[in-house]
Amino acid sequence: MKFTRFPRALCALTLLAVGLAATAHADATLDKIKQRGKLSVGVDAPEPPFGLLDTATGKVGGFQTDLARDIAKRLGVELEVVPVHASTRVQFLQAGKVDLLIANIQWTQERSEILSFAPTPYNLVGGAAIVAKNSGIHKWEDLRGKVACVSQGSNFAKPLQETYGAVVKGLKGIPESLLALKGGTCAASVHIQPAMLQTLTGASAAEWTDFELATQDQLIPSPTVVWTRRNEADTQASVDQAIQEWHRSGLLVTLSKKYGVPDAYFVAANQKARRGQYDRAPFEGRAQ
Repeated sequence: MKFTRFPRALCALTLLAVGLAATAHADATLDKIKQRGKLSVGVDAPEPPFGLLDTATGKVGGFQTDLARDIAKRLGVELEVVPVHASTRVQFLQAGKVDLLIANIQWTQERSEILSFAPTPYNLVGGAAIVAKNSGIHKWEDLRGKVACVSQGSNFAKPLQETYGAVVKGLKGIPESLLALKGGTCAASVHIQPAMLQTLTGASAAEWTDFELATQDQLIPSPTVVWTRRNEADTQASVDQAIQEWHRSGLLVTLSKKYGVPDAYFVAANQKARRGQYDRAPFEGRAQ
């Protein structure tokens, strides 16, 4: 049998073309979304100011849902909103129950080693502690030896325990944590600052007159990003483009005013975006 010998350069080009073709089809999520005509997004369970429950329809709306709706519109598909909890949201994404997570999930090295993310953050958020006014807790250091309640999987657990010596108790979510605070099970309820401010100043403020923020200093302010599954470069790029447009157009500023989300970061990011500058979350880990 006679074999044809191809020039080495041609072989190299052929292998390169095959490699590029494989890369181009490595991320099938966008194709699946368009084929079924629906984008499924995990958002936080309805907790103001980021999520609201429409009692008439039983559906979740609000800040995060509006952002998810914008991405769905860009893709030309319908939106399915899936409320998720801190203890299960990562598993929902990994198992394919949702395509994206647009929730208050800040970047951490540990998360970046099991998930991917759009590198332009859409918010910058740190933790705040609600405590009883007579607790004597006025700074993070005052939590040493005291019980601090957080959501399961919270990135606040590690600094609370390792830096400030608190006894960390993980609960399902913010409602359970606040209930434990009122019941005396924990000395502080520690969650994202906007949610804690909403608790003290929002519709339920009358129930919290005996409580206050321990300090105005936020715990580990971190970039809030939109999360995807690993190795979904096309999805990341598409979402990242949308986030940059949110900053450039001022959409985040508009939505923050609509829903009462603190807007200091959005205003600053909008000004930078108009100059063509964007914040970038730390590079993700290399774990596959």
